[in-house]
Amino acid sequence: MTASVQMKRRAMLIYMLNRPGGLNKISMLIRRKMYNVETITACKTHRPGISRMTLTLREDSDDKMLQVIRQVEKMTEVISARELDIEQSFWREVAIVKFEADGDQFEQLRRTHNFEILDRQNHGLFIVQVGGTSQMIDDFVDAIGSDKIVEVARSGFTALEK
Repeated sequence: MTASVQMKRRAMLIYMLNRPGGLNKISMLIRRKMYNVETITACKTHRPGISRMTLTLREDSDDKMLQVIRQVEKMTEVISARELDIEQSFWREVAIVKFEADGDQFEQLRRTHNFEILDRQNHGLFIVQVGGTSQMIDDFVDAIGSDKIVEVARSGFTALEK
């Protein structure tokens, strides 16, 4: 039996022209390089016609990561692409979690985790929003317990340099 290898999570910050198909072209290039895109978020910027994309994948090799970035930069839609240093940037995500809890368990969660209540149904079914690091969200979900989770939707990472 082989052990599962957890590779290093990497984030690319890409600024690109806001044109139809740009996101697809970038994700297809990365797929062709045999990488699995872990998360992808994109939004328009304050500059008209420019979009910002944060893309995460797992790769241990600095050389392979640099090669992917160079190939992304060659695309006509791309203005710039670079890797974000995890120590010099903030990485965050948001999760919406639907779960069952009795009053005591819910109050315990409120004391130990920071979240916003979006909906409360039938006094025992909650929908909440939790934001922060990936570990914060994982810890919140673990505290609820897999038997109480109804559904989880996670946004994927967005990141900003310090």
